[in-house]
Parts: sequence; structure tokens; C-alpha cells
Amino acid sequence: MTERDGDLLRVAVVGAGASGTLAAVHLLRAAADRGRPLRLVLVDRSGEFGPGRAYRTADPEHLLNTPAGRMSAFADDPDHFVRWNLGRGRDVDGAAFLPRGDYGRYLTEALLAEERRAGGVAVVERVAATATGLSADGARVVVEQAERAPLRADLVVLATGVGGGDPLAGLLPTGAPRYVADPWDGAAAITDDSPVLVLGTGLSMMDLAISVTRAHPRAEVHAVSRHGLLPRPHRTGGASVAPPRGPHPPERVGSLRDLLAFARRGVAEDPDRWREFVDRLRPHAPRLWQQLDIPERRRFLDRVNRYWDVHRHRAAPATHRRVRALMGAGRLRVHRGRVAGLRPVPDGFEADLVTRAGRRSLRVGWVVNATGFSGEVTDRPDPLLRRLLDDGTARPDPLGLGLTTGPDGRVLDRRGAPRPVFVLGALRRGELFESTAVPEIRAQAAAVAATAMAIPGREVTT
Repeated sequence: MTERDGDLLRVAVVGAGASGTLAAVHLLRAAADRGRPLRLVLVDRSGEFGPGRAYRTADPEHLLNTPAGRMSAFADDPDHFVRWNLGRGRDVDGAAFLPRGDYGRYLTEALLAEERRAGGVAVVERVAATATGLSADGARVVVEQAERAPLRADLVVLATGVGGGDPLAGLLPTGAPRYVADPWDGAAAITDDSPVLVLGTGLSMMDLAISVTRAHPRAEVHAVSRHGLLPRPHRTGGASVAPPRGPHPPERVGSLRDLLAFARRGVAEDPDRWREFVDRLRPHAPRLWQQLDIPERRRFLDRVNRYWDVHRHRAAPATHRRVRALMGAGRLRVHRGRVAGLRPVPDGFEADLVTRAGRRSLRVGWVVNATGFSGEVTDRPDPLLRRLLDDGTARPDPLGLGLTTGPDGRVLDRRGAPRPVFVLGALRRGELFESTAVPEIRAQAAAVAATAMAIPGREVTT
């Protein structure tokens, strides 16, 4: 790298899973296009950079829930992921639902490719460490790290996500054997054919049920959630990647009632094409969400969000068919209710389920938490997030789902002042609503990269 000292930009990306990798990819591409010297530091506690937990799976039956033609790292090159697969001898098109592990490898290779392309102006450093705090040092940000020296940057990109809540907090002792707190660890952690209780009935539960029942031919899976709803399937025979058709979303909505009235009209026009209606509404969701006041947003989350989620976050057709077959064979049972109690017993747990049919006891060998995003951001165990909230560097959004940010994704501190810390993905969910899928995250990453390139150069100090 040829450094023009006054023009060097130092960026730290904290969290190097899918969101952080997309941020790094776009920063490197922007630096190469503009000839801007860049020192990029990727910080992740796992020491793995690229795929992230959701895309690290080696199970070929864990499929993306979005067709390949919508999963490119670059919005202006929608066939990038498809071409990557074709280049590896796979006969696929944009409508295919591919293994999630392949997407993880794609992200890793996309990062390496952009790193090579920007080699004349950029240096990338990968740091296996836990970021514990952010503090100001003049115009720069200091990233404090556990058991490592702090690093200084002109700006920080926070891409750690929010993690999942623990619905069994207080019901089980910490570290209870046979309780798997992270669904991505579930298939590997379960080692026998005893019944499995999964908390949650979403996409993670579907993947877990497929893996567990295949690995353990006599195992049964019980899945429980408040409403017992399963993700709906994408259209069988391939999902179209063409622009969706349907009524154009309104320019303004003043209430949840207005939004629901529009949704009912849209679906009623062509009930068989509800998927296209949902897909047409999706890009407008952040704008419509921000037009609702906070009480109306809360009402949406309380009354509507569960139905939006199962129609918006759909399952690959093959995944849905496999899950339905497991249900038909009695190997997967879905319960509408909640876990009221959980007692450790030899080789498992005794679970008290409260369902619409009444209260029942269920003996299982394993319990897996697959509830996803839940609870308040202030309850998250992440030490960095706790520190940012405690010291006022950041503040929760009004719904408590993530952090308060400006329109450009910059964190606002407790006084409402912007900090040189940008947030990607799930931590913006409370303010944007749709902020957890690749199309939204890649757009945020590109915007952060463009903003970063506009930052004036500063003298380089060590």
C-alpha cells in the first residue's frame, strides 16, 4: 500500500460475520475505486472471518431461504453469487435455493477478492479478540479489547448483531447440561435419540429438526412457540427474481389500521399471489415503519409481527416439504403455547407446557433455544453492547430492539449527538424494521462505505 499520510483512512469493523464481511467488502471496493488509502481492521472474538454463524453450517440440507438471484453481495451486480456458483461447476440459476454453507464460502471468497483488488491502496488486518468498549481520542475512536492493546480508528462499524434472548433465564441453572442455548450448536451437541424440545418454530427450528431426525433415526422433536406458526414456503417450482407486481404501497400511513387496510386490499386483489404482494411491500417497510408513531409500532409488534414474519421470512420449498413430512410421520410435533417450567431429571428435563388444550408434562432429553431476536437490547450479555449503553456512547431505540441511530446509521449517544460509530443489520431493527436480510444489509454497507470515503484525511499517528 502506498500511504499518503494525510489521506489514510482507518476503519475498524467489529463483528466479522455476514454483516461485518459485507461492510468490509464494500469498504475495500470503495477504496479501490477511489484510490483512497485504507487500513481496515476486522475484529471478531471467534477468530473466523467471513461466513458468520448462520452460514458456517456444513449440512447441505440447510438451505438459504432466499433464491440465489437475490443474495449477491452487490446490489448493482445481482448475478454475482450465481456466477460464483457457475464458476465452480454448479448448474444453478437465480431461482435456486442453495446450501447456506455455500453462501458462507462465497462471502469469504468475496472478501479475499476485494482485498486483492484493493491491494495497492488497502491493508487488511484480522484480529481475534473481544471488543469491550469504545472511547473517544480526539477525532478518533479507541476500540478497547480484552487481553489486547487498544486500536485507534477514524470510524468503527459495529456489526455484532443482537444475539438471541434466553427464554429460560431463571428456569435453569447456568450451564445446565443438555440445554443448548444456541441453535447453531444444536445438531452437533445432541448425541442420542432421546426427544428434543425446541423453543421457537421458525427457520432455525426447521433446520434443526431436519438435522436431528436424520442423524438420530428414532429421535422426535417437539417445537413450541406462543402461536405455533411455521414459516410459509416460497412458491414451488422456483421463486421468481423479477420485480414483484401488485398495488404500489401508499405514500403515507398514519396508523396500524391504515397499513392493515392496504394489506387486505392488496392480498384480496389476487390471493394466490400474496408472496408477490409481500415482496413488493418489503422495500417500503422502513419508510412506512418510520411513519408510525411509537405506540403504533408497539401495536404492530404485539399484534401483527408474528404473521408478517412467517409470510416475509419464508422457507425454501424443499425445506418446507421435509418439515411437513416429518410432521406427517409424527417425528416433529408443533405446540402452540409456552414452557411454564423446566426441571432437570436424569438424562434430560421434565417440561411443563401450557397450551390451548391445557397443561401437560413432557419428558425430553434435550432442550434447544431457537427463539431468535427477543427481549430488550439492554438485557443482552454482549460486553461491548452493555458498555456502550452504560457509558452513554449509545442508547436503546424507543422500542428497545436495538440502538438509536441517525439516518446514515451513525450511533446517537445519550445526548443525541452522532458518534463515528456506524451500525449495520439487526441493531437497526427498531428504527428500520427490515434490517436483518442480505439485501438490506448490503445496502447499509454500501452507504457506510460511501460515507467513509468522504471523511477528510488526518495525520497518521501510532
